[in-house]
Amino acid sequence: MTNKTLPPSDIPAHQTRVVLAAMTAVGMILCSLWVVRPFLPATIWAVTIGITTWPLLLHIQKFLWGSRGLAVTVTCLVALMVYVLPFWLATTTVLTHTAELKTLADSALTFRIPSEPQWIQHLPLIGPKTADWWQQIENVRLPQLANRILPDTGKVIGWVLDYAGSFGMLALQFLLTLIILAALHTRGEAAASLVMNFGSALAGERGREMVLLAGRTIRGVAVGVTVTAIAESAVGGIGMALTGVPWASILTAVTFIVCLLQAGPGVTLIPAVIWMFFLRGAGPAIVLLVFTILAIVIDNLLRPFLIRKQANVPLVLIMVGVIGGLAAFGLVGIFVGPMILSVTYTLVKSWLSETDFQTSDLNDPLPSLPATAQTRPSTTEAE
Repeated sequence: MTNKTLPPSDIPAHQTRVVLAAMTAVGMILCSLWVVRPFLPATIWAVTIGITTWPLLLHIQKFLWGSRGLAVTVTCLVALMVYVLPFWLATTTVLTHTAELKTLADSALTFRIPSEPQWIQHLPLIGPKTADWWQQIENVRLPQLANRILPDTGKVIGWVLDYAGSFGMLALQFLLTLIILAALHTRGEAAASLVMNFGSALAGERGREMVLLAGRTIRGVAVGVTVTAIAESAVGGIGMALTGVPWASILTAVTFIVCLLQAGPGVTLIPAVIWMFFLRGAGPAIVLLVFTILAIVIDNLLRPFLIRKQANVPLVLIMVGVIGGLAAFGLVGIFVGPMILSVTYTLVKSWLSETDFQTSDLNDPLPSLPATAQTRPSTTEAE
């Protein structure tokens, strides 16, 4: 028999209603997202912090006589100290010292390596080679090369400020984040039940597992990125303050933002070590070098440990998420971008792992018959 396509008049009316209802629902969802678009960064960030601090909320609630209100207050203060305040201080420090940053960047580009000291040539064994190496570096003319390759520092700072926005917008984003976070913590069980029911409606028990997996991924990325940036920028800031690096507070704020951007603390600390060596002497430079190495070790060990403790997410994906989130949502996108990409990657990877192809099924074009079918006698033999 040949299947004939039904003419449009023969299509059941209920199927048409289902399609129109689905299209209407999708349209309403898109319109709703467009309406709440200004609040999406703060909402996503609040959800991220809420999922990350939810276990802490439950532990604090046990110690505060089961009071959810007190626990929400304490947890919001902890989130403010860990997630919001460092970011706010670093951002405002950079925004209020743009002139100093431009001066610092210009002086770094015009920095010239001084002539080698006389005592280097008298060092045993390595003296002559070190002097020749010093002269080669001095003749490379790195500042002139950097001026030709790198863009104008004023344009770079202006580009950063365009994404950062004004103090008012940042303060509004942080305030909205804390308000939404408090609301989520107050009704946490209802929100979790709604998300779990949504996952169950989509894919049954597997959908609920996907929701839990997404929560672990969000918690791992949030803790790994933020805690690591705070730790390594604190180590670098202490080293710069102890050795007397100029504008240590500004450089510490820049180090924190650079670490959030996944560029690493060496972007600011290594040039500071070189500057200290040539202008302040080998002693302070060695001390700062020790702090620099410690910060780099923290960056390479603590962040992967904290992230992979909850979910196995490639660090390259986090870096791409930071850059894309910064371009899409502004400075808040530093947190939002990695969350979205990490959760999507984890869910897709888990979904693909469900399809287990056996090697025999791929190699054998004719799969073996079940045992009941193999032992069943043929019609001819029965006759």
